[in-house]
Amino acid sequence: MTDTEPAVDAQAVDPEVLRERAVASLIVARDRTTLLTSCVEDPDLTAQHSPLMSPLVWDLAHIGNQEEQWLLRAVAGHEAIRPEIDGLYDAFEHPRAERPKLPLLSPAEARTYAADVRGRALDVLERAAFHGTRLTEATGFAFGMIAQHEQQHDETMLITHQLRTGPQALTAPDPEPVPLFTGPAEVLVPGGPFTMGTSGEPWALDNERPAHRREVAPFHIDTTPVTNGAYRAFIEDGGYDDPRWWAPEGWAHIRRHGIDAPLFWRRDGRQFLRRRFGVTEVVPPDEPVLHVCWYEADAYARWAGRRLPTEAEWEKAARHDPAGDRSTRYPWGDEDPGPEHANLGQRHLRPAPAGSYPAGESPLGVRQLIGDVWEWTASDFLPYPGFRAFPYKEYSEVFFGPDHKVLRGGSFAVDAVACRGTFRNWDYPIRRQIFAGFRTARSEDA
Repeated sequence: MTDTEPAVDAQAVDPEVLRERAVASLIVARDRTTLLTSCVEDPDLTAQHSPLMSPLVWDLAHIGNQEEQWLLRAVAGHEAIRPEIDGLYDAFEHPRAERPKLPLLSPAEARTYAADVRGRALDVLERAAFHGTRLTEATGFAFGMIAQHEQQHDETMLITHQLRTGPQALTAPDPEPVPLFTGPAEVLVPGGPFTMGTSGEPWALDNERPAHRREVAPFHIDTTPVTNGAYRAFIEDGGYDDPRWWAPEGWAHIRRHGIDAPLFWRRDGRQFLRRRFGVTEVVPPDEPVLHVCWYEADAYARWAGRRLPTEAEWEKAARHDPAGDRSTRYPWGDEDPGPEHANLGQRHLRPAPAGSYPAGESPLGVRQLIGDVWEWTASDFLPYPGFRAFPYKEYSEVFFGPDHKVLRGGSFAVDAVACRGTFRNWDYPIRRQIFAGFRTARSEDA
């Protein structure tokens, strides 16, 4: 851990509550990892299903290796279990497309290694004191970071499952059906300052910090994410054939790759079909659109006479409570997410219909800001004022700049431990395999 990490008020943190939360988060993450790596045979674990993704067995051993490095070595000072594999599972040393060529652990070896590390890590957690003034000492941050890291790789592995061909390997119940949403199409978010980011969320990552005041002009934002039905209207109106709607780089990209619909869609007569985790089905019109890149989201917004919200606008819509002039942890308040609030944690394998989860709406009436689909914003991924990298620069700092666009809100594939009103995701604007959609906005005077 670094010496530049933020300080906290240790008295504000209950060590036993944090310990119980850490244990529960690690167990939930490992149960999910086990599901994702046990539902297919070993050849599917060692195969590379897309050059954009690692073999599933790489993710499994990488999860164990990160846990060993941060919980056993950094926190507990243990000797390395298998130091010879550190380089194999360094995400910055080997691009994803090259990982199948490495002498990786076999599925059986990876499972044994990850289980060995986890057993020792739980012993470390049981003895952890959780005291001091630094974030990593007082809040069990390292345990929370590892739980979030594993869940992030679980989402990555779920993306790999979506990309793999062959029969269905994963099942889950569908979200509850809801009546067609007939509420207002957009919500006015008042102008003025609000508190963006956090300084008090115990396991918030470095790019979410510190809390700071941000001024936002009044704007309107979609009440729900853009749906498949709405996006199909863009397609049918020739949206992919009209350069007026596209950023120059986006237009060049879709022409070069022959893109004319969201990833996994194909036209079948007068309807569109999609492939979803090994099943082919009619594209449901009332679900939020999924598997679109930033350029597609931006083009749709222009076609609709609107724009993508900035990251600050998105967070104000999600967290600002005008009644108390404060920023809440989630749109619905400060309590942790429940199944009534949002579609999270791979509970379902698809977004819920637009307008679902009224209990999760913001005080201003905006719905589904958490869960269902990651939402592209107009903003580049940049540090907040006063940002300090911890516990290592490669978590956020090396990605800052105009190459990456910010996504907010999480998706059905994100666990609650890795999803907050302040949580920031980022990716290249061409990425489509991720579980990303969007909503649009407009300035008040537009």
